[in-house]
Amino acid sequence: MSTTTTTPGPIPRRRRGCLVVVLLVLLLSLLLNLGVSLIYTGVVSNPLETDPEGIEERFYLGEPGAKDKIAVVRVTGVISGAGIRFPLRQLETAARDPRVKAVVLRIDSPGGTVTASEELYRNVINLRDNTGRRFTGTGPKPVSVSMGGVAASGGYYVAVAGHPISAEPTTITGSIGVFVAIPNVAELGEKYGIKMELIKAGNIKAAGSFFHTLAPEERQTWQDTVDAAYDQFLDTIASNRPKLTTKHLRDTVVIERMVPKRDEKGNAILDAKAQPVEVLYQRRLADGGTLTPKDAKLHGLIDRIEDLPATIRAAAGQHGITSFKAVVYEPRKGLVERLTGLPIQTGAQSSFNLGQFPAAMTPRLWYLAPSVDLGLLHEVP
Repeated sequence: MSTTTTTPGPIPRRRRGCLVVVLLVLLLSLLLNLGVSLIYTGVVSNPLETDPEGIEERFYLGEPGAKDKIAVVRVTGVISGAGIRFPLRQLETAARDPRVKAVVLRIDSPGGTVTASEELYRNVINLRDNTGRRFTGTGPKPVSVSMGGVAASGGYYVAVAGHPISAEPTTITGSIGVFVAIPNVAELGEKYGIKMELIKAGNIKAAGSFFHTLAPEERQTWQDTVDAAYDQFLDTIASNRPKLTTKHLRDTVVIERMVPKRDEKGNAILDAKAQPVEVLYQRRLADGGTLTPKDAKLHGLIDRIEDLPATIRAAAGQHGITSFKAVVYEPRKGLVERLTGLPIQTGAQSSFNLGQFPAAMTPRLWYLAPSVDLGLLHEVP
């Protein structure tokens, strides 16, 4: 008995056409979902978004459903070429958003380089007045300032672009001054028989070299540069706070009292009768030293002493914004951060990059608070 095997015939053309259509739909659906997922996770940017740089909002306070926004733009850490990248993105995002009606600049910085401080200041003015210098906004937007733990030197330089200026009760501010740090290893080289031969054209071309001590005329070139930056600092304050003239900032004694003379450990030095030895303590506003919020307000450097929420609500009231939500800006998280919840620190976010050490040690001008010496090693390009 023979068995007959039946071979399936070819799929009808009509059925094959339907199958192709179904596969194409599934493929397109898969690609669409993959694209949406990549955009959501930040692996790729959304071409329809107004901010292609990857920045997102986070609600801070107010009414979550409110139409009008108050943007909190944060400036933190040492102000350097690398350090101002994210603040500049925040400023541009706030400027371009028509729903942002006011900006609160939150500063928590000891200052930084003269050039980076000036660039950040100019971009705050760009947003405030809609000058179009670097980006075009939807119109001028008022800027208030809230100081965090420290807003000194370059931090204060940036702050004067806004009004009013508020500080926390514990803020360290002031430090109006400028310096340049020039490493000198000449004596070390002589001790160990190491030297660098300099071949130059121009008598003071080697001013600032690590390997020799500054001659008087070389020192004066740097002093002239420092003085010019100092004058610029005073002019910037005076142009934004008219009651503070450059002469008043530079010359007027605002604090004067007798204080105990102390040793290097902070202990009062006593005389033969076991009484504290007193010395005259004098301060001027632009002597480079820091000030308490109380003294800063008394002498016109700031306007209010209050926390960030109070500054935000005051800005809303000042500009007639009855219903608002305050938002802060964050860098959009990538896929790994969203899946793991762990922050990924990039080279641009790093506060110190060993590869940038030679550039960081190059002599440059600083608006930096006293004792923040490690700021000199911050990534500056």
